Amino acid sequence: MRTGGLAAAFLAALVVAGPARAQSRAETLRYVTGAAVNTLDPTMPGTTREAFAISLSTYDRLVTFGRKKLGDTWVFDLDAVRGELAERYEVSPDGLTLTFFLRKDAKFQDGTPVTADDVKWSLDRAVSAKSLAGPQLLTGSLTSPDQFTVVDPHTFKVTLPKPDRLALPNLATVYAIVINSKVAKSHATAEDPWAQGWLKDHAVGSGAYGVDVFKPGEQVVLKRNADWTGAAPDKPAGFKRIIAQTIPDPATRANLVEKGDADIVIDLQANDVLALKERAKLKVIATPQFNAATLISFNTKMPPFDKVEVRQALAYALPYDAMFKAALFGRGKPLFGATWGEGDPAPVFPVAQPVTLDLAKAKALLAKAGLPDGFSTTFSFNVGQAATAEPMAALIRESLEKIGVKVEIQKLPDAQMSTQVSEKKLPFFTEGIVAWLPSPDYFYRNFYTGNQRWNYSSIDDPEINELAAKARFERDPAKYDDDARALNRRNFALMPQIPIWQPNQDAVMAQSVEGYTYQFHRQVDYRDLSRK
Repeated sequence: MRTGGLAAAFLAALVVAGPARAQSRAETLRYVTGAAVNTLDPTMPGTTREAFAISLSTYDRLVTFGRKKLGDTWVFDLDAVRGELAERYEVSPDGLTLTFFLRKDAKFQDGTPVTADDVKWSLDRAVSAKSLAGPQLLTGSLTSPDQFTVVDPHTFKVTLPKPDRLALPNLATVYAIVINSKVAKSHATAEDPWAQGWLKDHAVGSGAYGVDVFKPGEQVVLKRNADWTGAAPDKPAGFKRIIAQTIPDPATRANLVEKGDADIVIDLQANDVLALKERAKLKVIATPQFNAATLISFNTKMPPFDKVEVRQALAYALPYDAMFKAALFGRGKPLFGATWGEGDPAPVFPVAQPVTLDLAKAKALLAKAGLPDGFSTTFSFNVGQAATAEPMAALIRESLEKIGVKVEIQKLPDAQMSTQVSEKKLPFFTEGIVAWLPSPDYFYRNFYTGNQRWNYSSIDDPEINELAAKARFERDPAKYDDDARALNRRNFALMPQIPIWQPNQDAVMAQSVEGYTYQFHRQVDYRDLSRK
């Protein structure tokens, strides 16, 4: 009963007569999410991941990621960057110059051609305006408009100070959008030279879809751009229309997709996913979030967690298997219980750790740290993570009591948790990390170095700092892998955090929907999808 009104409202945009309605239904993809699309400009501070998904389809970039198989599922491929607006690109032998040759048939959705001047203005904006784009592009040594040069209307050049391995992949992220600069500049002002205010509510790109309806926080309707032919092989996108709607209640989202009133959803609760999978009416594609991890983090500057033996003791006192079952119903990839042999650890991050529940070893390590009788601490988590973190926390408290560590559980509101993490005030807590560019050096530079918010553990180790900085500019694949392995070994020896698992992203969809690929921003790429 409670889904009837929502479903009716959801389908209102599709109400047409007879055969036309059936045709419209088949050619429309209906996506429901618990979150909201709050802007059409993905570079704006506070942009939601759902807004990233919209922008990936409405704007093109110079390049995009290919895809590869991970087990039985398709995922994006960081190492297979291919042209999007660029029909091809060249990297100079010294790695300092990237030259892009634009497709001569590329058009914005108003029919005007895409030129190198548009690319220049767009990337100048990305590194100059106060937005999310600058800090991201910085990770690929893209920092100044002086690095971007128009060679001719269809040739564009990027110059780097060093041969940064992440420069090219950064141009495939959602922030490196190419905007119709003539239109955008017509809405710029002296106070807003990059037209951020106007572009928040207007999309002027060359992507697979244009925006038909935008109701912030409620619904976005996209219409297919017939001139866009980036869907393999050289075809427009698979659907004529996309409807993305916010439905806050997860049970309602589950009902909508099960009844056929929605085509795809990716943010259901684990128990709902299991129930739908058992009923076998829908297609369920489960992909471990291979560019993300859930962690148990210690504050390495706060006693007693400033002692490595204490951190190691707790790592051997966690009930990993029980936590995995209680929190995720076993739906994900464990990052515990590994056996490292010759050639390990693998040159990837996150990497499964050789830790298991061993209370005798944990007690011995506490004694070595001078705390044979244990200590008291708090364990904190974001109340928004309660569905998974609460059962995990209860099991942690129970297990640590067995080695004399008394734990008080703190459930903190989102804003308070964020502030406490930023100010480095939490001694022991759980958090998640994600990297759009899952290169080991990127993870280590962003999450294990410097006095920055994302360095949750406040680790400051000269060896990690040096290795991460060196690996960033290493062009020899074998030497890079050696650096990545060394980073993983050093991280395990210091144990600033315990990676515990990579949760699944469960995409639940109608049997007729095909082409789903797990993407770097952990959202649906509408351009991949079609209906058989």
